[in-house]
Amino acid sequence: MEWELTFYPMDLPRLRAHFLSGQGMIAWVLLLAGAALGAGCSDGFQGQPGTFHGHVEAPDSPIDSTPTPSADRISSTPSPTPVAASANRAHTPGAVLEIMRKAADWQLSNPTTDPTNGWVYAAFYDGALALAKINQDSKYYDLLMAQGLKNRWQLGEHTYNADDHAVAQMYIELYELKKDPELVQATRQRFDEILDYPKDDNLDFSRPDRNDRWSWCDALFMDPPAWARLSKVTGDPKYLDSANRRWWVTSSYLYDKDEHLYYRDSTFFTQREPNGQKIFWSRGNGWVLAGLARWLDYLPADHPDRAKYEKQFRDMAEKVKSLQQDDGLWRTGMLDPASHPQPETSGSGFFTFALAWGINHGLLDRAEYEPVVFKGWDALTQSVQPNGKLIHVQPVGAQPSGFNENSSTPYGVGAFLLAGGEVFTLVTGK
Repeated sequence: MEWELTFYPMDLPRLRAHFLSGQGMIAWVLLLAGAALGAGCSDGFQGQPGTFHGHVEAPDSPIDSTPTPSADRISSTPSPTPVAASANRAHTPGAVLEIMRKAADWQLSNPTTDPTNGWVYAAFYDGALALAKINQDSKYYDLLMAQGLKNRWQLGEHTYNADDHAVAQMYIELYELKKDPELVQATRQRFDEILDYPKDDNLDFSRPDRNDRWSWCDALFMDPPAWARLSKVTGDPKYLDSANRRWWVTSSYLYDKDEHLYYRDSTFFTQREPNGQKIFWSRGNGWVLAGLARWLDYLPADHPDRAKYEKQFRDMAEKVKSLQQDDGLWRTGMLDPASHPQPETSGSGFFTFALAWGINHGLLDRAEYEPVVFKGWDALTQSVQPNGKLIHVQPVGAQPSGFNENSSTPYGVGAFLLAGGEVFTLVTGK
Protein backbone atom coordinates (compact mmCIF):
# COMPACT_ATOMS: atom_id res chain seq x y z
CA MET A 1 0.00 0.00 0.00
CA GLU A 2 1.06 3.62 -0.45
CA TRP A 3 1.85 5.60 2.68
CA GLU A 4 0.33 9.06 3.08
CA LEU A 5 3.12 11.54 3.76
CA THR A 6 0.91 14.50 4.62
CA PHE A 7 0.88 15.41 8.29
CA TYR A 8 -2.43 16.38 9.86
CA PRO A 9 -2.56 18.40 13.09
CA MET A 10 -3.26 16.28 16.13
CA ASP A 11 -6.79 16.53 17.55
CA LEU A 12 -6.24 14.82 20.91
CA PRO A 13 -9.71 15.49 22.38
CA ARG A 14 -11.34 13.96 19.30
CA LEU A 15 -8.96 10.99 19.40
CA ARG A 16 -9.63 10.33 23.05
CA ALA A 17 -13.37 10.72 22.62
CA HIS A 18 -13.30 8.21 19.79
CA PHE A 19 -11.21 5.81 21.86
CA LEU A 20 -13.29 6.14 25.01
CA SER A 21 -16.57 5.71 23.17
CA GLY A 22 -15.93 2.01 22.73
CA GLN A 23 -17.25 2.29 19.18
CA GLY A 24 -13.82 3.16 17.87
CA MET A 25 -12.27 0.14 19.58
CA ILE A 26 -14.93 -2.23 18.30
CA ALA A 27 -14.59 -0.93 14.76
CA TRP A 28 -10.86 -1.50 14.73
CA VAL A 29 -11.09 -4.93 16.31
CA LEU A 30 -13.65 -6.01 13.72
CA LEU A 31 -11.59 -4.52 10.92
CA LEU A 32 -8.45 -6.31 12.05
CA ALA A 33 -10.30 -9.58 12.58
CA GLY A 34 -11.67 -9.40 9.06
CA ALA A 35 -8.28 -8.62 7.63
CA ALA A 36 -6.76 -11.55 9.53
CA LEU A 37 -9.39 -13.96 8.21
CA GLY A 38 -9.01 -12.69 4.68
CA ALA A 39 -5.25 -12.58 4.58
CA GLY A 40 -4.46 -15.50 6.88
CA CYS A 41 -2.47 -13.41 9.37
CA SER A 42 -2.91 -12.33 12.95
CA ASP A 43 -3.23 -8.81 14.28
CA GLY A 44 0.29 -9.04 15.61
CA PHE A 45 -0.54 -10.37 19.06
CA GLN A 46 -1.42 -13.74 20.51
CA GLY A 47 -4.96 -14.44 21.65
CA GLN A 48 -3.93 -15.25 25.22
CA PRO A 49 -0.91 -14.42 27.35
CA GLY A 50 1.83 -16.89 26.56
CA THR A 51 3.31 -19.21 29.15
CA PHE A 52 6.42 -17.85 30.84
CA HIS A 53 9.40 -19.90 29.73
CA GLY A 54 12.41 -18.01 30.98
CA HIS A 55 12.57 -15.66 28.02
CA VAL A 56 13.80 -12.68 29.96
CA GLU A 57 16.65 -10.26 29.37
CA ALA A 58 18.74 -13.03 30.88
CA PRO A 59 18.32 -12.64 34.63
CA ASP A 60 18.03 -16.44 34.54
CA SER A 61 21.54 -16.70 33.13
CA PRO A 62 24.44 -14.27 33.20
CA ILE A 63 25.55 -15.58 29.82
CA ASP A 64 23.96 -14.47 26.55
CA SER A 65 21.85 -17.36 25.33
CA THR A 66 21.96 -16.13 21.73
CA PRO A 67 24.73 -17.91 19.81
CA THR A 68 27.23 -15.62 18.17
CA PRO A 69 27.01 -16.34 14.45
CA SER A 70 30.17 -17.19 12.58
CA ALA A 71 31.45 -14.75 9.98
CA ASP A 72 29.89 -16.66 7.11
CA ARG A 73 26.46 -16.52 8.78
CA ILE A 74 26.42 -12.79 9.36
CA SER A 75 24.01 -11.11 6.98
CA SER A 76 25.49 -9.13 4.16
CA THR A 77 22.97 -6.37 4.82
CA PRO A 78 25.01 -3.16 4.74
CA SER A 79 25.49 -1.28 7.98
CA PRO A 80 24.17 2.25 8.24
CA THR A 81 26.51 4.69 6.57
CA PRO A 82 27.94 7.58 8.58
CA VAL A 83 25.53 10.50 8.72
CA ALA A 84 26.11 14.16 9.39
CA ALA A 85 24.30 16.21 12.00
CA SER A 86 21.49 16.28 9.45
CA ALA A 87 20.84 19.89 8.63
CA ASN A 88 20.09 18.66 5.11
CA ARG A 89 17.85 15.77 6.13
CA ALA A 90 14.06 15.93 6.43
CA HIS A 91 12.88 15.95 10.01
CA THR A 92 9.33 16.99 9.33
CA PRO A 93 6.54 15.79 11.63
CA GLY A 94 5.01 13.88 8.71
CA ALA A 95 8.24 12.05 7.92
CA VAL A 96 8.75 11.02 11.55
CA LEU A 97 5.16 9.86 11.95
CA GLU A 98 5.28 7.98 8.65
CA ILE A 99 8.28 5.82 9.50
CA MET A 100 7.01 5.19 13.01
CA ARG A 101 3.77 3.81 11.57
CA LYS A 102 5.68 1.75 9.07
CA ALA A 103 7.84 0.09 11.73
CA ALA A 104 4.93 -0.46 14.11
CA ASP A 105 2.73 -1.98 11.43
CA TRP A 106 5.48 -4.38 10.36
CA GLN A 107 5.80 -5.60 13.94
CA LEU A 108 2.06 -5.98 14.31
CA SER A 109 1.98 -8.07 11.13
CA ASN A 110 4.94 -10.20 12.24
CA PRO A 111 4.19 -11.39 15.78
CA THR A 112 6.65 -13.43 17.79
CA THR A 113 5.95 -16.26 20.22
CA ASP A 114 6.94 -14.17 23.25
CA PRO A 115 4.34 -13.87 26.04
CA THR A 116 2.11 -10.91 25.31
CA ASN A 117 2.21 -9.86 28.96
CA GLY A 118 6.01 -10.20 29.20
CA TRP A 119 8.80 -7.65 28.92
CA VAL A 120 9.59 -8.25 25.22
CA TYR A 121 6.16 -7.02 24.19
CA ALA A 122 5.84 -4.55 27.07
CA ALA A 123 8.64 -2.44 25.59
CA PHE A 124 6.86 -2.52 22.24
CA TYR A 125 3.62 -1.38 23.88
CA ASP A 126 5.48 1.58 25.40
CA GLY A 127 6.59 2.61 21.93
CA ALA A 128 3.16 1.99 20.46
CA LEU A 129 1.70 4.32 23.09
CA ALA A 130 4.17 7.00 22.00
CA LEU A 131 2.88 6.54 18.45
CA ALA A 132 -0.75 6.51 19.56
CA LYS A 133 -0.34 9.91 21.19
CA ILE A 134 0.63 11.56 17.89
CA ASN A 135 -1.34 9.46 15.41
CA GLN A 136 -4.35 11.09 13.73
CA ASP A 137 -6.83 8.42 14.79
CA SER A 138 -7.29 5.91 17.59
CA LYS A 139 -5.93 2.87 15.73
CA TYR A 140 -3.03 2.14 18.07
CA TYR A 141 -4.96 2.95 21.23
CA ASP A 142 -7.64 0.53 20.08
CA LEU A 143 -5.09 -2.20 19.37
CA LEU A 144 -3.47 -1.78 22.77
CA MET A 145 -6.82 -1.79 24.53
CA ALA A 146 -7.78 -4.99 22.71
CA GLN A 147 -4.49 -6.58 23.72
CA GLY A 148 -4.97 -5.61 27.36
CA LEU A 149 -8.36 -7.27 27.27
CA LYS A 150 -6.80 -10.43 25.81
CA ASN A 151 -4.21 -10.33 28.58
CA ARG A 152 -7.02 -9.91 31.10
CA TRP A 153 -4.89 -7.04 32.44
CA GLN A 154 -2.63 -9.60 34.13
CA LEU A 155 1.10 -9.28 34.78
CA GLY A 156 3.59 -12.09 34.25
CA GLU A 157 3.40 -15.03 36.61
CA HIS A 158 6.48 -14.37 38.79
CA THR A 159 5.53 -12.19 41.73
CA TYR A 160 8.78 -10.28 42.24
CA ASN A 161 10.46 -10.42 38.81
CA ALA A 162 10.70 -6.90 37.34
CA ASP A 163 10.40 -8.28 33.81
CA ASP A 164 6.92 -9.56 34.69
CA HIS A 165 5.85 -6.09 35.84
CA ALA A 166 6.85 -4.16 32.72
CA VAL A 167 3.49 -4.54 31.00
CA ALA A 168 1.85 -2.62 33.86
CA GLN A 169 3.12 0.61 32.32
CA MET A 170 0.81 0.11 29.34
CA TYR A 171 -2.14 -0.86 31.52
CA ILE A 172 -1.77 2.21 33.73
CA GLU A 173 -1.43 4.62 30.81
CA LEU A 174 -4.60 3.20 29.27
CA TYR A 175 -6.29 3.50 32.66
CA GLU A 176 -5.49 7.21 32.62
CA LEU A 177 -7.66 7.46 29.51
CA LYS A 178 -10.34 4.87 30.26
CA LYS A 179 -10.70 5.27 34.07
CA ASP A 180 -11.77 1.65 34.42
CA PRO A 181 -10.41 0.19 37.70
CA GLU A 182 -10.19 -3.27 36.13
CA LEU A 183 -7.19 -2.12 34.08
CA VAL A 184 -5.01 -1.67 37.19
CA GLN A 185 -6.59 -4.07 39.67
CA ALA A 186 -4.15 -6.93 39.11
CA THR A 187 -1.17 -4.56 39.12
CA ARG A 188 -2.21 -3.01 42.40
CA GLN A 189 -2.76 -6.42 43.99
CA ARG A 190 0.68 -7.60 42.86
CA PHE A 191 2.49 -4.50 44.09
CA ASP A 192 0.64 -4.59 47.41
CA GLU A 193 1.76 -8.18 47.87
CA ILE A 194 5.37 -7.16 47.26
CA LEU A 195 5.06 -4.35 49.81
CA ASP A 196 3.53 -6.74 52.35
CA TYR A 197 6.28 -9.32 51.86
CA PRO A 198 9.40 -7.41 50.78
CA LYS A 199 12.72 -8.99 49.86
CA ASP A 200 16.07 -8.00 51.32
CA ASP A 201 18.53 -5.78 49.45
CA ASN A 202 21.17 -8.37 48.59
CA LEU A 203 21.70 -7.90 44.82
CA ASP A 204 24.46 -10.47 44.37
CA PHE A 205 23.65 -11.98 40.99
CA SER A 206 25.02 -15.38 41.96
CA ARG A 207 22.06 -15.88 44.31
CA PRO A 208 19.40 -18.32 43.09
CA ASP A 209 16.68 -15.81 43.97
CA ARG A 210 18.38 -12.91 42.18
CA ASN A 211 15.31 -12.34 39.98
CA ASP A 212 13.30 -11.26 43.05
CA ARG A 213 15.29 -8.02 43.31
CA TRP A 214 16.40 -5.28 40.94
CA SER A 215 19.75 -7.02 40.65
CA TRP A 216 20.28 -6.42 36.91
CA CYS A 217 20.24 -2.95 35.42
CA ASP A 218 17.47 -3.66 32.88
CA ALA A 219 15.05 -3.86 35.81
CA LEU A 220 15.24 -0.06 36.16
CA PHE A 221 13.28 0.28 32.92
CA MET A 222 10.90 -2.58 33.56
CA ASP A 223 9.68 -1.74 37.06
CA PRO A 224 10.17 1.72 38.62
CA PRO A 225 8.10 3.65 36.03
CA ALA A 226 5.16 1.33 36.72
CA TRP A 227 5.38 1.98 40.47
CA ALA A 228 5.54 5.74 39.90
CA ARG A 229 2.57 5.62 37.54
CA LEU A 230 0.55 3.58 40.03
CA SER A 231 1.21 6.18 42.73
CA LYS A 232 -0.09 8.89 40.42
CA VAL A 233 -3.34 7.18 39.46
CA THR A 234 -4.12 5.88 42.97
CA GLY A 235 -2.89 8.91 44.89
CA ASP A 236 -0.99 6.58 47.23
CA PRO A 237 2.68 7.57 47.72
CA LYS A 238 3.71 4.15 49.05
CA TYR A 239 4.38 2.81 45.55
CA LEU A 240 6.60 5.75 44.61
CA ASP A 241 8.39 5.65 47.96
CA SER A 242 9.20 1.96 47.62
CA ALA A 243 10.50 2.29 44.07
CA ASN A 244 12.53 5.36 44.98
CA ARG A 245 14.29 3.53 47.80
CA ARG A 246 15.01 0.47 45.68
CA TRP A 247 16.30 2.54 42.74
CA TRP A 248 19.10 3.90 44.90
CA VAL A 249 19.88 0.44 46.27
CA THR A 250 20.46 -0.78 42.70
CA SER A 251 22.26 2.39 41.70
CA SER A 252 24.69 2.23 44.60
CA TYR A 253 25.50 -1.37 43.63
CA LEU A 254 25.65 -1.31 39.81
CA TYR A 255 26.39 2.30 38.85
CA ASP A 256 30.04 3.11 38.15
CA LYS A 257 30.52 6.69 39.33
CA ASP A 258 33.74 7.06 37.37
CA GLU A 259 32.39 5.92 34.02
CA HIS A 260 28.80 7.11 34.63
CA LEU A 261 27.47 3.83 33.29
CA TYR A 262 25.77 0.79 34.80
CA TYR A 263 27.18 -2.70 35.00
CA ARG A 264 24.61 -5.15 33.73
CA ASP A 265 24.87 -7.15 37.00
CA SER A 266 27.48 -8.07 39.61
CA THR A 267 29.02 -10.82 37.45
CA PHE A 268 30.55 -8.07 35.29
CA PHE A 269 32.37 -6.22 38.08
CA THR A 270 35.70 -7.91 37.34
CA GLN A 271 35.24 -8.78 33.67
CA ARG A 272 37.05 -6.77 31.00
CA GLU A 273 36.79 -6.14 27.27
CA PRO A 274 39.58 -7.33 24.93
CA ASN A 275 41.04 -3.80 25.09
CA GLY A 276 41.15 -3.94 28.90
CA GLN A 277 38.19 -1.62 29.48
CA LYS A 278 35.27 -2.40 31.77
CA ILE A 279 32.29 -4.11 30.15
CA PHE A 280 29.29 -1.85 29.80
CA TRP A 281 26.54 -3.26 27.63
CA SER A 282 24.75 -0.73 25.44
CA ARG A 283 21.22 -2.07 25.74
CA GLY A 284 21.59 -2.50 29.49
CA ASN A 285 22.53 1.17 29.77
CA GLY A 286 19.84 2.05 27.26
CA TRP A 287 17.30 0.38 29.51
CA VAL A 288 18.54 2.45 32.45
CA LEU A 289 18.69 5.85 30.74
CA ALA A 290 15.29 5.34 29.11
CA GLY A 291 13.88 4.05 32.39
CA LEU A 292 15.26 7.09 34.17
CA ALA A 293 13.46 9.37 31.71
CA ARG A 294 10.19 7.48 32.11
CA TRP A 295 10.57 7.54 35.91
CA LEU A 296 11.20 11.28 35.90
CA ASP A 297 8.02 11.75 33.87
CA TYR A 298 6.04 10.74 36.96
CA LEU A 299 8.33 11.89 39.78
CA PRO A 300 6.89 15.02 41.41
CA ALA A 301 8.82 18.19 40.65
CA ASP A 302 9.29 18.84 44.37
CA HIS A 303 10.41 15.31 45.26
CA PRO A 304 13.45 15.50 47.58
CA ASP A 305 15.49 13.13 45.38
CA ARG A 306 14.64 14.69 42.03
CA ALA A 307 17.90 16.63 41.83
CA LYS A 308 19.87 13.40 42.36
CA TYR A 309 18.00 11.70 39.54
CA GLU A 310 18.50 14.64 37.23
CA LYS A 311 22.23 14.67 37.96
CA GLN A 312 22.51 10.96 37.20
CA PHE A 313 20.57 11.50 33.99
CA ARG A 314 22.85 14.34 32.87
CA ASP A 315 26.01 12.46 33.81
CA MET A 316 24.94 9.36 31.91
CA ALA A 317 23.78 11.43 28.94
CA GLU A 318 27.16 13.13 28.68
CA LYS A 319 28.95 9.78 28.70
CA VAL A 320 26.55 8.24 26.19
CA LYS A 321 26.97 11.22 23.87
CA SER A 322 30.73 10.74 23.88
CA LEU A 323 30.39 7.10 22.80
CA GLN A 324 28.18 7.59 19.73
CA GLN A 325 29.91 6.18 16.64
CA ASP A 326 30.40 7.90 13.29
CA ASP A 327 27.39 6.14 11.75
CA GLY A 328 25.12 7.54 14.47
CA LEU A 329 24.58 4.32 16.41
CA TRP A 330 26.20 2.79 19.49
CA ARG A 331 27.95 -0.58 19.81
CA THR A 332 27.03 -3.41 22.15
CA GLY A 333 30.33 -3.04 24.01
CA MET A 334 30.33 0.67 24.75
CA LEU A 335 33.97 1.08 25.76
CA ASP A 336 35.41 -1.28 23.14
CA PRO A 337 33.62 -0.61 19.85
CA ALA A 338 36.55 -2.03 17.88
CA SER A 339 35.86 -5.46 19.38
CA HIS A 340 32.12 -5.08 18.74
CA PRO A 341 31.93 -3.38 15.34
CA GLN A 342 28.30 -4.21 14.51
CA PRO A 343 25.81 -1.33 14.72
CA GLU A 344 22.95 -2.08 17.11
CA THR A 345 19.53 -0.41 17.12
CA SER A 346 17.81 -1.36 20.38
CA GLY A 347 20.32 0.23 22.73
CA SER A 348 20.72 3.06 20.20
CA GLY A 349 16.96 3.54 20.11
CA PHE A 350 16.74 3.86 23.87
CA PHE A 351 19.67 6.31 23.92
CA THR A 352 18.13 8.43 21.18
CA PHE A 353 14.81 8.46 23.01
CA ALA A 354 16.38 9.46 26.32
CA LEU A 355 18.58 12.21 24.89
CA ALA A 356 15.67 13.69 22.94
CA TRP A 357 13.52 13.46 26.08
CA GLY A 358 16.22 15.32 27.99
CA ILE A 359 16.17 18.17 25.48
CA ASN A 360 12.38 18.31 25.44
CA HIS A 361 12.25 18.49 29.24
CA GLY A 362 14.98 21.07 29.67
CA LEU A 363 17.58 18.78 31.23
CA LEU A 364 19.98 18.79 28.28
CA ASP A 365 21.27 21.70 26.22
CA ARG A 366 19.58 21.66 22.83
CA ALA A 367 22.52 23.06 20.89
CA GLU A 368 24.82 20.40 22.33
CA TYR A 369 22.56 17.36 22.13
CA GLU A 370 20.26 17.94 19.16
CA PRO A 371 22.94 16.96 16.61
CA VAL A 372 23.48 13.71 18.54
CA VAL A 373 19.76 12.97 18.55
CA PHE A 374 19.28 13.67 14.85
CA LYS A 375 22.37 11.68 13.96
CA GLY A 376 21.03 8.76 15.97
CA TRP A 377 17.53 9.10 14.55
CA ASP A 378 18.80 9.24 10.96
CA ALA A 379 20.84 6.08 11.53
CA LEU A 380 17.86 4.33 13.11
CA THR A 381 15.62 5.20 10.19
CA GLN A 382 18.25 3.85 7.78
CA SER A 383 17.90 0.53 9.61
CA VAL A 384 14.20 0.34 8.73
CA GLN A 385 13.83 -1.75 5.58
CA PRO A 386 11.34 -0.81 2.85
CA ASN A 387 8.78 -3.25 4.28
CA GLY A 388 9.05 -1.61 7.72
CA LYS A 389 11.27 -4.19 9.43
CA LEU A 390 13.77 -2.68 11.86
CA ILE A 391 17.04 -4.60 11.66
CA HIS A 392 20.35 -4.54 13.55
CA VAL A 393 18.58 -5.50 16.80
CA GLN A 394 20.65 -7.64 19.16
CA PRO A 395 18.55 -10.62 20.30
CA VAL A 396 17.78 -11.31 23.96
CA GLY A 397 21.03 -11.27 25.87
CA ALA A 398 22.99 -9.88 28.77
CA GLN A 399 26.28 -8.65 27.34
CA PRO A 400 28.04 -7.46 24.18
CA SER A 401 27.92 -10.08 21.44
CA GLY A 402 27.71 -10.65 17.72
CA PHE A 403 24.38 -11.33 16.03
CA ASN A 404 22.73 -11.63 12.65
CA GLU A 405 22.27 -8.14 11.25
CA ASN A 406 18.74 -8.94 10.04
CA SER A 407 17.60 -9.64 13.60
CA SER A 408 14.51 -7.76 14.78
CA THR A 409 12.50 -7.96 18.01
CA PRO A 410 9.43 -6.24 19.50
CA TYR A 411 11.51 -4.45 22.15
CA GLY A 412 13.78 -3.07 19.43
CA VAL A 413 10.79 -1.65 17.60
CA GLY A 414 9.52 -0.29 20.92
CA ALA A 415 12.79 1.59 21.44
CA PHE A 416 12.56 2.97 17.91
CA LEU A 417 9.00 4.20 18.46
CA LEU A 418 9.88 5.79 21.79
CA ALA A 419 12.72 7.63 20.05
CA GLY A 420 10.40 8.70 17.27
CA GLY A 421 7.86 10.07 19.72
CA GLU A 422 10.48 12.35 21.30
CA VAL A 423 11.95 13.36 17.94
CA PHE A 424 8.41 14.29 16.87
CA THR A 425 8.12 16.51 19.94
CA LEU A 426 11.54 17.97 19.23
CA VAL A 427 10.65 19.02 15.69
CA THR A 428 7.12 20.23 16.49
CA GLY A 429 7.87 21.89 19.80
CA LYS A 430 4.83 20.27 21.41
